[in-house]
Amino acid sequence: MRTPPRWRSVLAPAAMAAALAAAALGGTGAAHADDHDAPHAATPAPAHGPQPAHPAKPDHPAEPGQPQYPGKPDQPVHPAKPEQPGHPAKPEQLEQPVHPAKPEYPVHPDKPQYPGKPERPVHPDKPAHPAKPVTPVTPVKPEYPAHPAKPVHPEKPAHPVTPEKPAYPAKPVKPEYPAKPAHPATPAKPAYPAKPAKPEQPSKPAYPAKPAKPEYPAKPAHPATPAKPAYPAKPAYPAKPAKPEYPSKPAKPDYPAKPAYPAKPAKPEYPSKPAYPAKPAKPEQPSKPAYPAKPAKPDYPAKPAKPELPAKPAYPAKPAKPDYPAKPAHPSKPAKPAYPAKPSRPDHPAKPAYPSKPAKPAYPAKPAKPEQPSKPAYPAKPAKPAHPAKPDHPAKPAYPSKPAKPDHPSKPAYPSKPAKPEHPSKPAHPSKPAKPEHPSKPAHPSKPDHPSKPAKPSKGKHSGHEDKGHGGHEGHGD
Repeated sequence: MRTPPRWRSVLAPAAMAAALAAAALGGTGAAHADDHDAPHAATPAPAHGPQPAHPAKPDHPAEPGQPQYPGKPDQPVHPAKPEQPGHPAKPEQLEQPVHPAKPEYPVHPDKPQYPGKPERPVHPDKPAHPAKPVTPVTPVKPEYPAHPAKPVHPEKPAHPVTPEKPAYPAKPVKPEYPAKPAHPATPAKPAYPAKPAKPEQPSKPAYPAKPAKPEYPAKPAHPATPAKPAYPAKPAYPAKPAKPEYPSKPAKPDYPAKPAYPAKPAKPEYPSKPAYPAKPAKPEQPSKPAYPAKPAKPDYPAKPAKPELPAKPAYPAKPAKPDYPAKPAHPSKPAKPAYPAKPSRPDHPAKPAYPSKPAKPAYPAKPAKPEQPSKPAYPAKPAKPAHPAKPDHPAKPAYPSKPAKPDHPSKPAYPSKPAKPEHPSKPAHPSKPAKPEHPSKPAHPSKPDHPSKPAKPSKGKHSGHEDKGHGGHEGHGD
């Protein structure tokens, strides 16, 4: 890179001064570093030459003036929010009672080793699944052409300032109305005559006694069922190994007595909450646009055929069930006896006639209301002042015509998708062999009773299982 000729005279003295200053600093550093080796005479620094005058910088061009926008209207002053009512003071919490220390649990003895589980039978290998068809590769989507640039709109003129409205005249003072006359007193209500006493009702006749039910005849005794045939003797089970004797658990220590809880203080009465202000009405939600129709799903290829399963082995023949002896027929039941006829109910006596009620007295006539005095006429309202005429809006400039849109290039044709491979048709399932009929099983003889398990020791009243509904862990009580 070449330096222009007008800057050579400026850069030469500056480079020389920098080199001399670096040499002087290096010399002084070396002199200080080698003071203990050999002294030498200090060289005086050369004097700076006259600095040339820099050329004057050109003035920056003035920025074009921006159009003055009209001032924003004053924001409406929002009403002050009402003071929210304070929350009621919370009642003081009571001191929790100190729980007694829990006793240490005894160490459990070692559990005996259980015998190992038997080996599981080896199952045959399952047939392998057929290979899935390869999905075709989707073609690459073409790029869309770029949109043309939008035209620049001209600046809108400033709106004219609206003049201030004149003040409204004061309202006239309402005249005083004359006092209304008092209403006359209403007459007293007349007394009702006494009601006549009701006649006594005649006594009802007694119902006749119901006849006794006949006794049912005795049922005949059921015949005795014949004895069932004896089953063949069951083979004896092999003797089970004797269980090892568990060591006895140590006795639990006694828990200390539970301290009595202190009495709870009475809760303070909470102050009544103020009523909530009425909420404003919610604006109506705009209607949602209709969703576009979903495209139809493509047809899935047919699934490959399942492999044939191996033939099932035949079940062994079961022994024939012994024939039961025929049961005797039930004896016939005796006929049901007929019920006696119910007696007829007696007729009720006729009720006496009620006396007629006395006539209701007439109400006295109400007094006439006094006439109201006429109201004075309202004074005439002053005429409203005429609004000042508004100035005409300035004419808007004509918008420039939009440039013609260029013709979009034609979209490239999408490549055709390769056809999906045709799957072979499924073969028909082979017919399954018919299962042999299960012979009816005889009833099993009753099994011997198993020995009862030893009872578990109780965990006491204050154990972890019954402590305030928590689980049996020890950490919940702390």
